[in-house]
Amino acid sequence: MPEQEINVPLVPAHWTFPAHPSSVGRARKALGEVLPEPCSARFAEELTLIASELVTNALRHGARGKVEEVVELIAWPADGHYWLAVSDPGDTRPTLLPANPGALGGRGLFLVDALAAAWTVRPRATRGKSVVAGLRLDQGGRG
Repeated sequence: MPEQEINVPLVPAHWTFPAHPSSVGRARKALGEVLPEPCSARFAEELTLIASELVTNALRHGARGKVEEVVELIAWPADGHYWLAVSDPGDTRPTLLPANPGALGGRGLFLVDALAAAWTVRPRATRGKSVVAGLRLDQGGRG
């Protein structure tokens, strides 16, 4: 049977990383290799910053530094956005807390909230949760 022209959605990119701090850099690098082309430098920076913050939170609060645990990153374009889902085994929902001006950290979710067009937390069927965030493709990504 000859190949037919049909509208098949793109297959999401998917990675699994160990619960280790080096996974943040590995996630950023992996995502950089699948960004839509052409895309602006700003779009790439914002998307990789969102991924970096979500993976960092998943490692700190979801996997809690347990080396035997893993964190997953899924990326895909759909509905005018480029979506990221970061999944971890934890059951604690991330929430925006009041900013502490003297703290050295704790601003990751504020960055995600400021940059993403939308974000949410979804429970996983087996265990844990996924934090899903989307950046509009018309902000400099292909679209």
